[in-house]
Amino acid sequence: MSGVIAQRIEQLDWAAMHESLDRDGCATLAQLLDADQRRELRNAYSDAGRFRSRVVMQRHNFGRGEYQYFADPLPPLVQELRERLYAHLAPAANRWAGLLGEAADFPPRHSQFRARCHAAGQARPTPLLLRYGPGDYNCLHQDLYGGVVFPLQVVFLLSEPGADFDGGELVLVEQRPRMQSRARVVPLQAGDAAVFAVRQRPARGVRGHYRAQLRHGVSEIRRGERLTLGIIFHDAA
Repeated sequence: MSGVIAQRIEQLDWAAMHESLDRDGCATLAQLLDADQRRELRNAYSDAGRFRSRVVMQRHNFGRGEYQYFADPLPPLVQELRERLYAHLAPAANRWAGLLGEAADFPPRHSQFRARCHAAGQARPTPLLLRYGPGDYNCLHQDLYGGVVFPLQVVFLLSEPGADFDGGELVLVEQRPRMQSRARVVPLQAGDAAVFAVRQRPARGVRGHYRAQLRHGVSEIRRGERLTLGIIFHDAA
């Protein structure tokens, strides 16, 4: 499995992906997970021993639906995705930090970045599986779990639109200073991943770059069941 995932990730057009991230704050990575890998992750949801906590969203006014955070050690597939994707996204994180006048010091390996999280008291893993049924949705939010934040995250669609579910679009909303907010729907097929900003991104203006704030959510599921895998690179306090 390791070789297959590594090959798929290395064969992606990373130059185009970085261009899309800089332009829009998001990018799509096509067909990273095959049917067997998607099935493995969907089936994992019912194995409570794999997870450290479960959240029912309506109890916290987060929306409707539920999600579970994986416990350590992460499943090998999730661990590999987290490590290999981080290595390709760290250059974008450093580029963004420089454009925003921040220290561009994200290390090249995820293990190094995770050590920084742990030193700051953020030691709980944050990769998660999310499950939505009819009428479920996820309110606009940002996945912040402490003072140490990696500025990008990745979500994988594990269910097939039109076959397994209808509705449930990934929605990104960008708030720009002194302008109205802009919404973007990110179309995904089963096995695709979306990379997007956790909290903010550098947007180009007439006087240079400024901070554009981003939030993300999921529109209402009209039919069926939608499962996704979320890869967040910083750990939680």
